[in-house]
Amino acid sequence: MKAMVLRVRGASLALEERQTPSPSFGELLVQIEACAVCRTDLHVVDGDLTKGPVPITPGHEIVGRIEALGQGVADRRLGDRVGVPWLGGVCGACGYCASGRENLCDDPTFTGYTRDGGFATHAIVRSDFAFSLAGYDDPVAAAPLMCAGLIGWRSLRMAGDARRIGLFGFGAAAHILAQVCVWQHRDVFAFTRSGDKAAQDLALSLGAKWAGASEDSCPQELDAAIVFAPVGALVPVALKTVRKGGRVVCGGIHMTDLPRFPYRLLWGERAVLSVANLTRQDAAEFLAIAPMAGVRTVTKRYPLERANQALDDLRAGRVYGAAVLVP
Repeated sequence: MKAMVLRVRGASLALEERQTPSPSFGELLVQIEACAVCRTDLHVVDGDLTKGPVPITPGHEIVGRIEALGQGVADRRLGDRVGVPWLGGVCGACGYCASGRENLCDDPTFTGYTRDGGFATHAIVRSDFAFSLAGYDDPVAAAPLMCAGLIGWRSLRMAGDARRIGLFGFGAAAHILAQVCVWQHRDVFAFTRSGDKAAQDLALSLGAKWAGASEDSCPQELDAAIVFAPVGALVPVALKTVRKGGRVVCGGIHMTDLPRFPYRLLWGERAVLSVANLTRQDAAEFLAIAPMAGVRTVTKRYPLERANQALDDLRAGRVYGAAVLVP
């Protein structure tokens, strides 16, 4: 097998030839068809997230075919297409797992961060954290759903019943979530980097009511806002756009520090919330809804060997929609 491996945080990934591993009890060997590139992968590679080991193979938006079954796996078939997300496993015993909040597990594993991920031709994954993708015929189109889609869905649930919703940072997650919001008859307002007309045009083409720069005045008061860009300074900006009782949801695993801001922006029972990981229930809900909503992902393909270029393009804001590695 081949893998793009991070050996030193902050350095480029290196292409390595490895022996294809065999799955252990409860695991699958997946032959990877596509793996989307997430901003969290940047945080892993750039050293913003440091709890995981190195060397490590990044990538946690995996779509592939089951090539081998480990012992104890009885509900899978060779050749089935599955999707593999960021949350790679939980302990199942802590208070969070016992109360249906496995996304907050005290002893989790993460695909592409604490266990090798999808920037490769093959990956070993836990069978109970691999989602059936029966009916999803395009692996490249499906790959961004495994994180951008799932985290967007969880963020939307935390935003409540908001009718008018702002999306700050119109990248992989927002371009998927905007389509779900439009299908649910919500009004979408897209906030992008200053002068990013391509992202604004994409938002409008997907049904957004308005698209502009984050520093622009929003034409309407919003019920909620979701901040996907990892920029803490956008939180008070988002608070300015929401009504009393509104919510600002931070949808990323990493964000720069929040600046000081006046209490009046929070007053009026506004709330700031964070999203942590996902649950398998989130995946079941979203993967059922995405086809009904007619979600189509905008993707830019890269061969596996160009993973560093994909990361550079994402870092520089040159990707509209989602970058996807195709082994």
